[in-house]
Amino acid sequence: MAEARKHAVRSSDPLLTDLYQLTMLQAYWRSSMTETAVFEFFVRRLPRQRNFLIAAGLEQVLDYLENLHFSAAEIDWLRSTGRFDPHFLDWLARLRFTGDVHAMPEGTVFFTDEPVLRITAPMPEAQLVESRIVNLLHFQTLVASKAARMVLQDPQATLIDFGLRRAHGAEAGLLAARAAYIAGFAGSATLAAERAFGVPAFGTMAHSFIQAHASEHAAFRDFAAAWPANVMLLIDTYDTIAAAHDVVRLAGELGRLGIAIQGVRLDSGDLIALSKEVRAIFDAAGLKRLRIFASSSVDEHLIARAVAAKAPIDGYGIGTHLTTSEDAPYLDCVYKLQEYAGRPRRKRSAGKATWPGRKQVFRRFDRGNRIAADIVSVEGDRQDGQMLLVPVMRDGRRAGAAEPLKAARERAAATLASLPEALRALERKEDKPIFQPEIAPALQKLAVEADRLVDAAAKAPA
Repeated sequence: MAEARKHAVRSSDPLLTDLYQLTMLQAYWRSSMTETAVFEFFVRRLPRQRNFLIAAGLEQVLDYLENLHFSAAEIDWLRSTGRFDPHFLDWLARLRFTGDVHAMPEGTVFFTDEPVLRITAPMPEAQLVESRIVNLLHFQTLVASKAARMVLQDPQATLIDFGLRRAHGAEAGLLAARAAYIAGFAGSATLAAERAFGVPAFGTMAHSFIQAHASEHAAFRDFAAAWPANVMLLIDTYDTIAAAHDVVRLAGELGRLGIAIQGVRLDSGDLIALSKEVRAIFDAAGLKRLRIFASSSVDEHLIARAVAAKAPIDGYGIGTHLTTSEDAPYLDCVYKLQEYAGRPRRKRSAGKATWPGRKQVFRRFDRGNRIAADIVSVEGDRQDGQMLLVPVMRDGRRAGAAEPLKAARERAAATLASLPEALRALERKEDKPIFQPEIAPALQKLAVEADRLVDAAAKAPA
């Protein structure tokens, strides 16, 4: 345990990388390959269950880049492995990120082959940051995109992240709360997310609180006395319908004390059917203002079914399906070299070919302000439409103040509102994407040039 604490990992730890990044860095250093490189992060293909993705995680990437350095202890540890040239490690100890970053702001909808982030920096710096950048952008984009699907099914419902306990680690749970909030969730049960990011925290009671009391009624009464301004009662511990009738009786008792019950939570059984029964009981008693909140294996499909059935559910607590992105738990995302030393570079591997060069995405809208087309072209090309990549870091420092999380949330709401109806669907009939960005002639021409340079070099004498 002492050893684990001694080598505790921080979020900006440069050792959060793959070994081959450092083996390449030593080779770059030895060969003096320090000219400017351009790398871009993008998604090669969408999961079958996704028609779009939402960019998230940029703030954590910028924090990481601004704070990137190897501590003396980290250099000493690398030295102790015996893998690296001592002079290389002396050089590595002085390394900082000095490059530029262009990116889609958080909350932006994007599609396949569109650069979400571009790094322009000396080759060793741009190479070193690959693993952590992909790690940070991938996860939050994954969760934000899952959350957006839920928001779209019932925009009026209050959605709360309940996913910490089954998240894949503490950082995942914390960042999932942030990503879901960007996508339109009202808040999270994760208290640390409120402290770290200002994500509103929600919570009342668990079944253990009910079970610890002699009776359900006593538990309800004690909780109301402790939290008179936040009386949300969990009613499925024993018998949901019986508990709903008990809530009616308790409402009278508490009303005489000046305490109002805000609502109830259903956490098991047929949530749609039970919500209708409970609603009928409350309405018959004149408790029309009581809200019904539902949890337990909630996902976008259940929310869609509830809306279709006109279930009187006012909000949902969503856990495992959200934080693990259960139906699409990973994205085919990559960080690839697009230019080095002023020359376009691209990968030509079968099924993994890339478009070279520094790129920009131009988005066009129809008369209804819905997304009509995305055009991917080379930077500097003149295309109609909104340019999605903007400068966010210059010379290793943010181009401006850190963006408030609220701004990303508002952007996500606006960009989701711009989605054509076909992209809002939960399913698609064919395996191919419904929406595919256009590749501009200028970019196609650059790909031909990149191939020509590679072929010419291959034919040149060694």
